[in-house]
Amino acid sequence: MASQTKPYISPEEYLAIERKAEQKSEYLHGQMVAMGGASERHNLIVTNISRELSLQMKGRPCKVYTNDMRVKVSATGLYTYPDVVALCGETRFDDQLRDTLVNPALLVEVLSESTEAYDRGEKSENYRRLESLVEYLFVAQDRVHIEHYVRQDDNTWLLSDARAPGEAVKLSSIECSLLLSEVYDKVDIGGGG
Repeated sequence: MASQTKPYISPEEYLAIERKAEQKSEYLHGQMVAMGGASERHNLIVTNISRELSLQMKGRPCKVYTNDMRVKVSATGLYTYPDVVALCGETRFDDQLRDTLVNPALLVEVLSESTEAYDRGEKSENYRRLESLVEYLFVAQDRVHIEHYVRQDDNTWLLSDARAPGEAVKLSSIECSLLLSEVYDKVDIGGGG
């Protein structure tokens, strides 16, 4: 059986469809890719990170968004929904509907078996093309582990990681930190999904 190629969809067509859709889809290379649901661990980790950042940002000109804020990587045409997005200062959107952010300072992806290769590969390559992006995190959900990437002055990325509940990841772009014991609060690492 011959495989069928999907027709090219323009970014404008994608946004028109996406804004009416019940299920979220990402967009890259003229194609829409449906997003699946998330596990309990994934949801708890996203909630914990969002809560911790929100508390630290209170009273400051900073914002944190969870997985419903679409981000556009203008340099590559990727439209995506990171698990957590944060920035301080001016918020810039792609258009007047204010539903597609173009200037995140921090992006967080909670890794899952089905998306880890894409998150670490092509999606990460796209993220690094965001001029505003200073830091991004990969957060494991099957063990206590956060990988922290920080943009250097020469546009390279420095990796550090944290693996113990007592460790904290310092996020210079938004002047916050994440204590791993808080990120993994109530998360059953040994249990299924």
